[in-house]
Amino acid sequence: MKYTRSDFPKDFLFGVATSAYQIEGHAQGGAGETHWDTFAATPGNVVRNENGDLACDHLHRFEEDLDFVREGGFDCYRFSTSWARVLPEGRGQVNQAGLDFYDRLTDALLERRIRPCATLYHWELPSALADLGGWRNPDIASWFADFTEVIMGRIGDRMFSVAPINEPWCVSWLSHFEGHHAPGLRDIRAAARSMHHVLLAHGRAIQAMRGLGMSNLGAVFNLEWSEPADDSAEAQKAAALYDGIYNRFFLGGVFKKAYPDNVLEGLEPHLPTGWQDDFDTIAEPVDWCGLNYYTRKLIAPDEGAWPHLKDVPGPLPKTQMGWEIDPAALTRFLVRTAQEYTGNLPILVTENGLASPERHNDKDRIDYLNQHLSAVQDAVVQGVPVNGYFIWSLLDNYEWAFGYEKRFGLIDVDFDTLKRSPKASFFALKSALTDGVASS
Repeated sequence: MKYTRSDFPKDFLFGVATSAYQIEGHAQGGAGETHWDTFAATPGNVVRNENGDLACDHLHRFEEDLDFVREGGFDCYRFSTSWARVLPEGRGQVNQAGLDFYDRLTDALLERRIRPCATLYHWELPSALADLGGWRNPDIASWFADFTEVIMGRIGDRMFSVAPINEPWCVSWLSHFEGHHAPGLRDIRAAARSMHHVLLAHGRAIQAMRGLGMSNLGAVFNLEWSEPADDSAEAQKAAALYDGIYNRFFLGGVFKKAYPDNVLEGLEPHLPTGWQDDFDTIAEPVDWCGLNYYTRKLIAPDEGAWPHLKDVPGPLPKTQMGWEIDPAALTRFLVRTAQEYTGNLPILVTENGLASPERHNDKDRIDYLNQHLSAVQDAVVQGVPVNGYFIWSLLDNYEWAFGYEKRFGLIDVDFDTLKRSPKASFFALKSALTDGVASS
C-alpha cells in the first residue's frame, strides 16, 4: 500500500463492510422469506439462478470472519441486520434466534476491540411486507420504525454507529424503475413512491433510535458521478438529470428538505399525496453522512419516455463489474457534498472497492485502493471533514443479480468448501494499518 495509518488524521477510521443477505446464509436460523429469495427464484434474474440461502455461512462462521477484521488492523466493522431474520413476517412475532445472533455478533466485535457499525436495512425486505406493496406502501415507514425499535432495543446500547438504510437509490430506482434488483419492477409510479418512502422510513428510524437514547446516527448514500457524453446542450441536460435522480434527490431530501426541480418534472405526478409534508421527518438531524462510491457514468440523451437518457461506454479502465475507475470523482463528490449539503458534518466513505477475478494475488485491488485513498487525501487537503474509509468487502460474497461471480472481497471464499483465504490486498492493508499504529 502507498499509505499507512499515520498518513491520515489522528482519529481517522478504517473499516470493512458486509451485508446480511450477502454473507449470512438466509435459509438458516429461522429467518423469514424475503423478496430477494423470490426474485432469485425467478429464472433470468440472477446469474446461474444463485441465491443467498447459504452465501458465506457467516451465521455459523462469524467468529472466524471477525478474527480477520481484527488481524487486519481495522477499527470498524460495518454490517447490516436482516429485517426478516429478526421479524420473519416483517411485523409481529420476533425470531429470538435472530436477535440472539446479532447479540453474539456485537459482543464478538467488542471482545476483539472492533467498533460495531450497523446498517438496519440492506435490501432484504420480508416477503409478507412485499405482498402489501413493500416500499410503495406509505405504512412501510411505520413498519420500519417498529423493526428499528426491536433490533436496536436489543443491540443499540453497544453500537458505535448506525445508519438506517443502505443506498436508497438501489432500494428504490434500481429496483422499481430499472427492475434489476428485487422486487424487479419497471414502473415509474412505483419508483417515485419508493424513492420518497425510503427516505421517510430513514427519518422514522432516526426518530426511533433517538427515542432509545442512541447517538452517532447517520445516512448512507450511493453516489455515481455523472458527466455528459459530449459537449451538446442535450447531453449536459441529460447528465444533470441523471445526477438529480441518482445523487441529489436523496441528499436533497435529507439535508435540504427538497427534491431537485429537474427530477420533479418527471416524478411529481407519481409521488404520494402530501409528500411535501414529510420533509421534517425525512430531514431528522443526523450525526454524519456516509458516501458509497465506485464509478462514474457518461450520459447521453435518449428517445422515448422520461427521463430521456442513457449511459454510454467510457474510455477509462474498468473493473470486473464493467465500471469505469475514476478516483478523482470521489474527491469531487466529497468536496461537493460538504459544500452543498453537509457543511461541517463528518463524512465517511462507507463503501469503496473493486470486483476482480484475481482470487489471490489481487494487485489490481491494491492499486484501486491506493488510488481512492489518494482521492480521500485530496479531499482532506481541501478541508473536507472526512473521518473514515470502509472497504467493500471483507469477504467474497453473493453479489445480488451477479450471483457469486463478481468478487469484491479482501478474503477469498471458495463457495464449494467455504474455506477462507486472505488475498494479497488483505496482507497489504494489514501491513499499512498495523505498521501505522506501531510508528505513531
